[in-house]
Amino acid sequence: MRILMTGATGNVGRLVVDRLVRAGAEVRALTRNPGRAAFADGVEAVRGDLSRPDDLGSALAGVDRMYLFPVPATAGKVVARAVEAGVRRIVVLSSGAVSHGYDTDFHLPVEQAVEASGVEWTHVRPGEFMLNKLWLWGPSVRAERVVRDPNPDLPWYPVHEADIADVAAAALLEDGHQGAAYDLNGPEAISNRDQVAHIAAAIGADIRFERVTPARARELYLAQGGFAAENADFLTGFADYGGAEADPSAQENLDLTAFGPMPTCEPITCRPARAFAEWAGDHADDFR
Repeated sequence: MRILMTGATGNVGRLVVDRLVRAGAEVRALTRNPGRAAFADGVEAVRGDLSRPDDLGSALAGVDRMYLFPVPATAGKVVARAVEAGVRRIVVLSSGAVSHGYDTDFHLPVEQAVEASGVEWTHVRPGEFMLNKLWLWGPSVRAERVVRDPNPDLPWYPVHEADIADVAAAALLEDGHQGAAYDLNGPEAISNRDQVAHIAAAIGADIRFERVTPARARELYLAQGGFAAENADFLTGFADYGGAEADPSAQENLDLTAFGPMPTCEPITCRPARAFAEWAGDHADDFR
C-alpha cells in the first residue's frame, strides 16, 4: 500500500503522516520544497504542487490511496490525474460547513470531484479547529498575557487536530469508511473565557480576558495579520461564512441546540474525543 499525502506539512497532514508511518504504510509526501520538509524516516518526499496537476505524474506513480488537501480550483484535474495513475481511494480534508450548507464554493467542489471519479472516497469534515485560538490569541498571550475578544461567554465545540488526523488515517488504512462523510467536533461546548482559563493553567500564568467590541476585535485581527486578518470579518460577525454582510450581535445569541448533537471522532476511533484542556497542554510551549 502506497499512500500519497498532499498537504503533508500542514497542521493535520503532518499528523496523518506520522500515524501512517507508525502503521507501517508506505508514505509519499507531496511538498513544494522537499529539501526543507522534515518527515519521519522512510517517508518519501517528492516535489509537487496541487495548483499544477499536470506535473503530478511522478508523485502519483504507483500510488493506490491519497489524502487530498482542498484546492478547489484544480480539484477536478488532480482527481482525474490520480485516477489515471491508479489511485483507488481518496480521503478528503473537508469542512463541517459543507454538512450545514454553508460551504458551496471551497470544500464542496473538492468533495464533488472525488465522488464523481468513481473511486472509494471518505470526507473528513472538522468543525472549528482548537488551533484557531493559537493563531488568534497566541501573539497577545505571548506578548501581554491577555486575550481580547468580543464574546467571552460564546460556547462552541472546537476539535483537536489530532482527532482529525486519527480519523483521516483510519479512513486511509481501514476498510468500512467508503462513502462516509464524518463531521468532527470536540467533546464539549466550551466558552472562550473557559478556553482562556485552560490555556492559563497549561502555561502556569494568569491570562487576562479583555472584552472588546466586535469592531475593535476586527481592527486588532486586521493588524495582527495572517489567519486573524484573513478571517477578521467572519470571526467578528461582520460577515457570514460565504462573505456576505452580517450582524455582529448575532454571535451573542447563538443557540447551540439548533445544531443538534455534535458528532465526534469516537465512533470511528473508538476513543473519546480530546478535550480543550488536553489541547492547551499540548500547545503550552506555543503560548509561552
